[in-house]
Amino acid sequence: MPPPGPAGRKSTTREPIIQESEASEPEATRRDADVTESSRANRGWWDRNADEYQVEHGTFLGDDRFVWGPEGLDEVEAELLGPPEELKGRDVLEIGAGAAQCSRWLTAQGARPVALDISHRQLQHALRIGGSFPLVCADAGALPFADGSFDLACSAYGALPFVADPRLVLREMRRVLRPGGRLVFSVTHPIRWAFPDEPGPEGLSVSGSYFDRTPYVEQDDEGRAVYVEHHRTLGDRVRDVVASGFRLVDLVEPEWPAWNTSEWGGWSPLRGNLIPGTAIFVCERD
Repeated sequence: MPPPGPAGRKSTTREPIIQESEASEPEATRRDADVTESSRANRGWWDRNADEYQVEHGTFLGDDRFVWGPEGLDEVEAELLGPPEELKGRDVLEIGAGAAQCSRWLTAQGARPVALDISHRQLQHALRIGGSFPLVCADAGALPFADGSFDLACSAYGALPFVADPRLVLREMRRVLRPGGRLVFSVTHPIRWAFPDEPGPEGLSVSGSYFDRTPYVEQDDEGRAVYVEHHRTLGDRVRDVVASGFRLVDLVEPEWPAWNTSEWGGWSPLRGNLIPGTAIFVCERD
């Protein structure tokens, strides 16, 4: 996600202490990675990189702002979970919560959120900032909640881009939602996988097949994955949603706003004005 524009709220909490990083750079490759390897790798990656992530992006994310992606689309404006006045008293599960900025915003609307993340270190940042809601360290593929525990579930770039079996996670999300419950999640827009992860002109030419679903893996010298990201086409995502027992209500592709002049990874005003960077799926439990 990019640094903040006018809608951003600056973090008022002290900056976290950065832990020591690993000495050697991992090798980037494309290869298969199953559920277990992906989960283990990404738990370790987020634990190691949580401090740096919060330092670099904490200002944009704020302490209690609900942002859906690098474009800066704010739930205050989008209302994808519903009108703010209807959130009061709702039980909400935030999956891949990080430092739980979204859960803090939900609390301010009168909701009762639970913030879940696979990374213990990310949740330590949630504790650092503070809040009155529960924090849960768990894998999204095995949610530690009873059936029908929540009215709403949300995930802003959490879990789904990093799991080998998205239907397993989606079915878990459906299980913990009450009948008629809403799930809203954002992921990297699938079209971006066909382009280099570069914000400048070099990132505007197709460099690979959109249909190549081979995961992106960073691995150590012994070939063990230390970071994994999985690609699904837009059609794959829709089929995953439907096959998991949800009805797709909306698919939002945020346009790059004029106020956002920043770059973050492959996201930039140049690319953002030409191709979508984020896909947001609004779903309801049948």
